[in-house]
Amino acid sequence: MPWITPLADDGSNSSDAFNWPKVIDDRNIHGPLAVATPGYLKGIELAAQKFGSLPLKALIEPARQQALLGLPIDWFASQKINQFARGLRTYEGTRSVYLTDGLPPTADLEGRLTYLPLPNLATTLQAVQDEGSNAFYNGALTPHILQDLREAGSKITAQDLAQYEAILSAPLHSQYRGHDIFSAGALTAGPSLIHALKTFETMHPDLADLPDAAAYLAMAKALQKTYSNRLENLGEGQLSGSTTHICTADSAGNLVSFTQTIMSAFGARILLPNSGILMNNGMMWFDPRPGGHNSVEGGRRPLCNMCPTLGRSQNGNWFAVGACGGRKIFPSVFQLAIFLSDYGLSVEDAAHQGRIDVSGTDLVTLMTDLPDDIRAHLQQNLSQTRVRPNGVSPNHFALPQIVQRSPNGELEGACFIPSPHAKVSGF
Repeated sequence: MPWITPLADDGSNSSDAFNWPKVIDDRNIHGPLAVATPGYLKGIELAAQKFGSLPLKALIEPARQQALLGLPIDWFASQKINQFARGLRTYEGTRSVYLTDGLPPTADLEGRLTYLPLPNLATTLQAVQDEGSNAFYNGALTPHILQDLREAGSKITAQDLAQYEAILSAPLHSQYRGHDIFSAGALTAGPSLIHALKTFETMHPDLADLPDAAAYLAMAKALQKTYSNRLENLGEGQLSGSTTHICTADSAGNLVSFTQTIMSAFGARILLPNSGILMNNGMMWFDPRPGGHNSVEGGRRPLCNMCPTLGRSQNGNWFAVGACGGRKIFPSVFQLAIFLSDYGLSVEDAAHQGRIDVSGTDLVTLMTDLPDDIRAHLQQNLSQTRVRPNGVSPNHFALPQIVQRSPNGELEGACFIPSPHAKVSGF
């Protein structure tokens, strides 16, 4: 990987969320060399085949209809495009779609919803409906995908696409204070979640009725210890912020916790004109320094922050929990699992309970929703703290979702809503 070796010589860190040493021109963060081989279509197709009750064609249809209509431009979409306009204007594909007249689109002042056209995306989704994921990896779309990637300067080849495989693996399962925790496996944040829960159980064996100052301090220290181990030792070598999360349930009581991402907002900022696909910047997952557990190597899968989790509490409740928010995901899921299992909070109370964030450094961010005495105790006993509100932009904490099923089959859900179009729905 010739692009990854030239680190900036000033000792600076990456301009994005992972705090890696800076690569010259941030070429692992945006642009054609930041794009990793996409796996999303393979993954959802496998999941639909193994667990779904509807064909992939039917599952894709709402997305195709939305692509025909376009991107809804409300205050949230307008703000996001404006926030990242400087990066979007760098590349012709994103500039031509999101900055059509050189400026970000604006929401209608009368509150009427307008739509930003998404050229060719509906046709691409139609091809996947007709041919399955193979349309992208080794089918009708592939020549156009490769042409666009090649013209943009990407190193992804036909072989990279054709050889990509989705893998169905068993979840990690752990007992935590008599509760069952099921999370994603190696190279996600699942192992770190289980490590942090076990550490917290040891550090804080006695529980009060509600999370108190001692519990939050133990959570902070468990997260700091776990993140230190995660960043130093985890990655495929150890084995022989635009993320979407959905928690949902069906009428049979099955629960799903599902995460997908293109990494940063607008990914690599490379939009393929023939297909209308906005590409990921997955190379940012890798440590640009050679020789480490998570360094760049051909065929290697990177360590990522996803942490979709299911749990079964001693009282018989099943819960699905997850979040979006980069490195902030796993600390959020960690605390939500504790709130639901240890303290038996309702999903609404758990979603609104004050949280902390520890994302790989000594800095601990305290939510303003925490009681004054808890904030004071943490500030006195931790070396670096700051107090921040729980909001959308900037989001100092992950944006969580929860669905819970009681033993009698009753379902309830809660989330922190990041957009006017995000919602908790029941049918």
